[in-house]
This record gives sequence, C-alpha cells and structure tokens, in this order.
Amino acid sequence: MNIQIFGSPKSFDSRKAERWFKERRIRYQYIDVPSKGLSPREYQSVKRKVGFDALVNTKCWAYEDLFMAYITPQAQEEKLLEHPELFQTPIVRNGQEATVGYCPEVWQSWE
Repeated sequence: MNIQIFGSPKSFDSRKAERWFKERRIRYQYIDVPSKGLSPREYQSVKRKVGFDALVNTKCWAYEDLFMAYITPQAQEEKLLEHPELFQTPIVRNGQEATVGYCPEVWQSWE
C-alpha cells in the first residue's frame, strides 16, 4: 500500500486518521494541506474518485471570504487550488483510491 494522508494540524479527523494507520502499523506519508496543498494531478485523481463537492469545506472562513457559493464551477476549482485551506480534510489516497473524511471501513478494505 502507498497511503498518503492530506491533512490539517487543526483537523480532529486528520489526527484520527493518522492514529488509525499508526495503530495498525501501516506506513503512510503525511502532507500538510494548508501549507503545501495538492498538486493539480493529485487533485484531479482525488476528484475523479470522490467528486468536487466532497473536497470543499463549506464551513471554513475562506469559503465565505472568497464568495465560493457565488462563482462559476471553473472559478471554484481555480480558487480551491490557490487556497488549500478550502480543502475538506483528511483526504486519504491509496494509489487510485481516495476518501475524504474519517472512513476506517473503506481503509480496511484496502489492506
């Protein structure tokens, strides 16, 4: 398995996801989303699996400040890549598979 956890240090679910993989001694790579973001290719791969709406955190301050609800879908995608704090975390990838949020039942099937 090649697990990547895209998380935020402030996200409780990101810490839970890390703990879940640590407890099972599954190696993973942690990427801090607010500081590093996702590359366009990583973003497209995850979006294919979970959809755009699952990736956007509609409850964060940046969503309101950037008027995300009022702009076109293409502009929303551009803003999402420019402002990684808009991503819902954790995003967990295993190759082409991906989940958003705390999903241990899905992760178990990856083993």
